[in-house]
Amino acid sequence: MQKKRRIKKSVKIIGSIFIITCIALIMLVNYLFKINSFDYKLGQLGYSEEDIKIIKSNLDEDAQKQVLEREYDVNLPKIITQKYFIYDNLDIYLEVAKEENLDAKKVVSLVNSNAYKDHYTDIQTSDYTKDELILVNKYYQLGADYEIEDLVDVSTVYAYSGIRLRSVAYEAYKELFNAAKEEGFTIVIGSGYRSYESQEAVYNANKNNYGTSYADSYAARPGHSEHQTGLALDVSDYDNRTVDFEETEAYQWMLKNAHKYGFILRYPKDKEDITGYSFESWHYRYVGVDVATDIHNLNITYDEYYAYYLVS
Repeated sequence: MQKKRRIKKSVKIIGSIFIITCIALIMLVNYLFKINSFDYKLGQLGYSEEDIKIIKSNLDEDAQKQVLEREYDVNLPKIITQKYFIYDNLDIYLEVAKEENLDAKKVVSLVNSNAYKDHYTDIQTSDYTKDELILVNKYYQLGADYEIEDLVDVSTVYAYSGIRLRSVAYEAYKELFNAAKEEGFTIVIGSGYRSYESQEAVYNANKNNYGTSYADSYAARPGHSEHQTGLALDVSDYDNRTVDFEETEAYQWMLKNAHKYGFILRYPKDKEDITGYSFESWHYRYVGVDVATDIHNLNITYDEYYAYYLVS
């Protein structure tokens, strides 16, 4: 009898040890799983539960793993949620955000458009294959030998004498002109295509008269002017020639309708830090109806559009 009791007691002890061992193993496995989980590791870096949700919902699996290789950065969750976020620019976004103390939206805009750099630094040759969507600014340059095969003379019905444009921009502008005319506005072109040499003369005149800082705000350096593409034009209200174009009803009409004919206001107000130029109510650029409509609806500059939709 005592022997049976001892056996039962031993079985209970062994059973208890087995159960405790199983529980311990389960706890150990759970612990090991936890400390090796993505969420735990991010938390150890310093990211909150909300940050972790943002990271997991905005980055693919490979990008998530790369976050673990970085130090904690308070700006990372804010930046990756931006509409025009480009993953390849992440390091630059974080660096600019840290140095400039800017909000995430502004950081993404500046970096995508290269505007975080000093003007006329790290200059690249414009991508000629983009045709009417070519980008020319303070970071993308046309050579002095850039040639246009479809330059045409613009009739004095639509412009002052001596104006030339690429035919695709000219045909679109005639439609715009006629539509504006039907609503009582005569919007004429005062400047169109300029050669490299012509732009050089314009820039040097501004520089000699007002200094380099002024010249760089209001005129492009040679090779950096959209006018050299034959796709840019400066306009004015023929019936209000002595009035700044911004102050005319014709300007308001252009803001509402230019995109319908493929044109965008190239240097908008309050976008100087992105475009590199002071607001120019008269300067329009042909990019085609689809792209112009997108830019109008998105309310972004061409520099931002180009980086996100045409390059990335």
